[in-house]
Amino acid sequence: MKLPESFYGTIFNFLELSLVFGSLGVVLLTDIVYSAFLLGFVFACISLLYLLLDADFVAAAQILIYVGAVNVLIVFAVMLINKKKSRNFLLFWTIGDGITLIICTSIFMLLNNVVSKTPWSKIYVVTQSNREGPLFSTDDVRRIGSELLTEFLIPFELMSIILLIALVGAIVLARREEIIDMEEDILRNKK
Repeated sequence: MKLPESFYGTIFNFLELSLVFGSLGVVLLTDIVYSAFLLGFVFACISLLYLLLDADFVAAAQILIYVGAVNVLIVFAVMLINKKKSRNFLLFWTIGDGITLIICTSIFMLLNNVVSKTPWSKIYVVTQSNREGPLFSTDDVRRIGSELLTEFLIPFELMSIILLIALVGAIVLARREEIIDMEEDILRNKK
């Protein structure tokens, strides 16, 4: 995208702030519906960031896959959960939360290390091939796939692991609430 440098910087900074505050909202809000909608907002901001960086195909894939499929699935799953609202802004921490914090921090540090050692100039060369033709050609898609499965394999696989962890966490939360509700019903029936 050909934009003036100051306008480009302003949009980039706005998107980065939106990503940071949206991510904090996803993590810190106790109402899971608001967290799911903020996750969709974060996914949309990431796709706009890809558009700003001239990665049209990745931006379209981000919108179609994450915003269009994954986040809609999460929103529907959240709407089906009958969760009681808590009045606390932050929930109490448990041992599992501490373990999760350690795992997430280590994944963050690993991703930070991978991002800092990535040769970003090669990505620019990949996106600049065939700009006069269609929006993206078959060669561009092949080159992106080749780069994802060779040089960028570790970040690609770490993202799939993070999504798997999120799915397992959602299942554990749903089952825990079901067990708690069953125990409360048993106690009520005994009285």
